[in-house]
Amino acid sequence: MPEQSNDYRVVVFGAGGVGKSSLVLRFVKGTFRDTYIPTVEDTYRQVISCDKSVCTLQITDTTGSHQFPAMQRLSISKGHAFILVYSITSRQSLEELKPIYQQVLAIKGTVESIPIMLVGNKSDETAQREVETKEGQAQANAWKCAFMETSAKTNTNVKELFQELLSLEKKRDMSLSIDGKRSGKQKRADKLKGKCSIM
Repeated sequence: MPEQSNDYRVVVFGAGGVGKSSLVLRFVKGTFRDTYIPTVEDTYRQVISCDKSVCTLQITDTTGSHQFPAMQRLSISKGHAFILVYSITSRQSLEELKPIYQQVLAIKGTVESIPIMLVGNKSDETAQREVETKEGQAQANAWKCAFMETSAKTNTNVKELFQELLSLEKKRDMSLSIDGKRSGKQKRADKLKGKCSIM
């Protein structure tokens, strides 16, 4: 089990070119780039308030290639939560998540209490769709994890994805502020509930 610390570590896995970096950059920086630049491993940090103190949401954007199995195992062993990304335009990219899911299961021992989101990215590319929404949902049901379709390009369900992932964490009471602006009353209510929101 990862040690409890002020870091909440989220690891993003998926085949090359499915949009892992695009999702993370859209969430952390609000930007999107059309060019594809392969990632080896990048880590992004976002400060969130958590149970009346401050903690860091640490997002590890992993490589889509299979050249670094040791890095993959290390990311899984240190991770608190996982985002498994495929592209709705590539059935192969969904297939490539299966061994990664099995590895998470093998290293963690169980996925019952671990927040995992299966994410079908590029939902804006409907003409090229190879994986139907119901197929993604069926895979998520089989894996007992949450499911969402997103588009980093059109900024569809990106913040919602991270919000949902944090709401799956049962050991800490965490949440993002979707709109970034909360009334004083809402902030006080969140403090009372011990929720987390992005600072």
